[in-house]
Amino acid sequence: MIKAVIFDMDGVLIEAKEWHYEALNKALNLFGYNINRYDHLTKFDGLPTKDKLNILSAEYSLPRELHAFINEMKQHYTMEIVHTKCKPLFIHEYALSRLKSEGLLLAVASNSIKNTVTTMMEKASLSQYLEVMLSNEDVKKGKPDPEIYTKAIGLLGLKPEECVVVEDNENGIKSATAAGANVLVVHDVSDVTYRNIKAYIDSVSGELK
Repeated sequence: MIKAVIFDMDGVLIEAKEWHYEALNKALNLFGYNINRYDHLTKFDGLPTKDKLNILSAEYSLPRELHAFINEMKQHYTMEIVHTKCKPLFIHEYALSRLKSEGLLLAVASNSIKNTVTTMMEKASLSQYLEVMLSNEDVKKGKPDPEIYTKAIGLLGLKPEECVVVEDNENGIKSATAAGANVLVVHDVSDVTYRNIKAYIDSVSGELK
């Protein structure tokens, strides 16, 4: 029986993939570096900023002593975009309110930092529905490692097979699958509807009978 739904944030509940891309490039541009869109989609999507910077140092000779400053500026630029563009989406408010009213526990597990997660969830008017909000600061290893989903499931007091994870990118899907959860893969935020989530829960529940 499915008892909880755990959401990734960027690209699932918040259309923020482009925001992170723009913010990191703005910070990198201060030092003459840039991530092109192809690499962003194929290599960096869904990774924590610190992992992206490590890749840039290993493959593109970004000086490691710049990591802390670039990360700080990236978070600053991200928050500027969030406060301008992050707004509630009715389909998500409706989906989470219905799922919660049906007795399901809800959580978010994101590779973003804690401040970004809490700010986005508040501005999207979704924090009121969530039992747990986890960021990359709550784990030692970010996605694709399963730690963040394993921790979320543990905090909810459930078993992996009792949880559905909603994910949109390869690193998140690997993380949720390795944690043993049921994974609903979505293409973008418009796929995250009550009808789609409920249909997936019903199909999983049917398989478990």
